Amino acid sequence: MMSPIFNRVAIPRIRYRDRILCFYIISISFCSSMPLLWFKSHIPQELYPDDQEDSIYHSEEVFNLNYAKMEREFKVFVYPDGDPNTYYQTPRKLTGKYASEGLFFKNIKESRFLTNDPKNAHLFFIPISCHKMRGKGANYMEMTSIVKKYVEELINKYPYWNRTLGADHFFVVCHDIGVKATEGVPLLVKNSIRVVCSPRYDSGYIPHKDVALPQILYPFALPPDVKFDLTNRSSLAFWAGHRNSKVREELASTWKNDRELDIQNAHVDTTNGSALVSLMLKFKTSKFCICPAGAPAITVRIADSIHYGCVPVMLSDYNDLPFNNVLNCSKFAVILKEADVFQIKQILKAISTSKFRKLHMNTIKWNSPPIKYDAFHMVMYELWLRHYLIKY
Repeated sequence: MMSPIFNRVAIPRIRYRDRILCFYIISISFCSSMPLLWFKSHIPQELYPDDQEDSIYHSEEVFNLNYAKMEREFKVFVYPDGDPNTYYQTPRKLTGKYASEGLFFKNIKESRFLTNDPKNAHLFFIPISCHKMRGKGANYMEMTSIVKKYVEELINKYPYWNRTLGADHFFVVCHDIGVKATEGVPLLVKNSIRVVCSPRYDSGYIPHKDVALPQILYPFALPPDVKFDLTNRSSLAFWAGHRNSKVREELASTWKNDRELDIQNAHVDTTNGSALVSLMLKFKTSKFCICPAGAPAITVRIADSIHYGCVPVMLSDYNDLPFNNVLNCSKFAVILKEADVFQIKQILKAISTSKFRKLHMNTIKWNSPPIKYDAFHMVMYELWLRHYLIKY
């Protein structure tokens, strides 16, 4: 079933080049979200990038060919085992900062990639939700035990794991404690593909094997910014959060009293509606939103930034950004090293208005049911690429 807005809008057949103009990896909506092409039609004509240098892909031609092949052929088998009332099949909820996990479970069941015949499957999805375990009060040791028992049961009951020692299997985990719990099952972490919201190299993430899942804080407190009027963005850059990493401590201590950078060391209670709205208004009135390494995961702030039309500034040495082997991240974000924290104001002020407008343009959305070229399909594309590395 398509979204209501999709039903109201006549969508013309367009060139591949046009399909990607409204494409960014993180900003996410759900259910009645605007279709990508509708959003693209509202971009002012003078802001269209016409030359190939503005492509957000490392190689459009390669992506086009591989993506089309994935749409035609890719099949995933979801293991049916497990009691739906415990930890399997249905994540805890589709809201909050771990909504991406739930949305993936939901979207894959709605997609054409699902197959009931394991003989036709390229990959096998292990549908266990660590987030749901956490919601039921399971601690780290209990979660590890549950995951280990479930995987061992799959290995004993089905022949598919042993063909590749689990290399053609994948699981999704967004909660940091869930990531830690699965690390207690070495055979799962070593061989299987991990789709995670915290893709940090210093936490065992392997870029060529694992996949970064775009993380969101859903639902958003305010509607998305779909306008290209930048006159209300009076603040150069914004960040608010805990000083729970070295780079965050340096960011806050260096720039907390600056008049052009709005830097706040504050925790926002997401259950407090008025406080959350006040925070999100900061995103809507800033040109750049700083996304430093630390907790919560950097991709949560990237999602908020793009949703509210604020260009994200990635300030991290060890994060693997979602889809960065496919997308040229510098086309929609500012990528900085942690050591750049002391020069961040000068770096951002040196970015021209025309460059900022191009960064501001590129958006993508989650959808349910999923549609082509959305974030769900890009995660599936990453999985599709990894299945080529598996040898039987």
